[in-house]
Amino acid sequence: MSEVSAGVRSKKAAASWTRPLFWTSAVSIVAGLLMWELAGRFIVKKALFLTTPSQIVVEMWRLTASGQLKQHLYVSGIEFGTGLAIAIVLGIAIGFLMATNKYAKRALGPWVSALYATPTVAISPLIILWAGIDIWSKVIVVVINSVFPMIINTEAGLRSTDRQLIEAARCFGASRLQVFWKVLLPSATPFLLAGVKLAVGRGLVAVVVAELFGSRAGLGFLLAQASDAFNMPLLFVSVTILAVTGMALTGLIGGLERYFLPWRAKAGE
Repeated sequence: MSEVSAGVRSKKAAASWTRPLFWTSAVSIVAGLLMWELAGRFIVKKALFLTTPSQIVVEMWRLTASGQLKQHLYVSGIEFGTGLAIAIVLGIAIGFLMATNKYAKRALGPWVSALYATPTVAISPLIILWAGIDIWSKVIVVVINSVFPMIINTEAGLRSTDRQLIEAARCFGASRLQVFWKVLLPSATPFLLAGVKLAVGRGLVAVVVAELFGSRAGLGFLLAQASDAFNMPLLFVSVTILAVTGMALTGLIGGLERYFLPWRAKAGE
């Protein structure tokens, strides 16, 4: 049976490459890059303010060969990954507390609403001054910007669980922990994955903004250097890496959603 199921999964994976939706996305990306290349070469005459995809690739290769890109990617990756992981765990814990305890909801609700609406990126310079320019100051900025989508989505997902399912589980003798793992968590999974998607986008912006205000390395530091020197290929290297990272992580989360919630993926096709 395992061999049969593995064969079915491999056929589905191979079939995904032949789906019209996949080729629609691929053609859209290629067409956009081609138009960008042509505009940079023949339409926009001031190369000081625009670069082309080919120039970005050349600059990226130069940075890779010199070893600079690896260093900047490592620093930003550590800051972003650590901050995002903390934000996800902390957001789920606080969201669960607010969804299951009315006193916690009353106490934390106003703070979550106020801080979520506050442009926390604007206070990033203060955080850098308080915590220094080492890695942990950037981690704090990422956590502050990424945790609130997780809190809000976790609470919304848990509160949207059908009460009849919870009562049925309790009637069969399920403990509070079993109700959480078997009923609440599966019901809230779509909301949790949506929260992670939002947290990824906000976290990428946060780590770059934090590095712009004070850092020794990272993509934000590289972007600031390029901006000061009007080096457009170098600037777009940072922007491209961030965009591709966002796309890759969003695609990964989408894959998790298709794996854990196959009925939702089928409905969206």
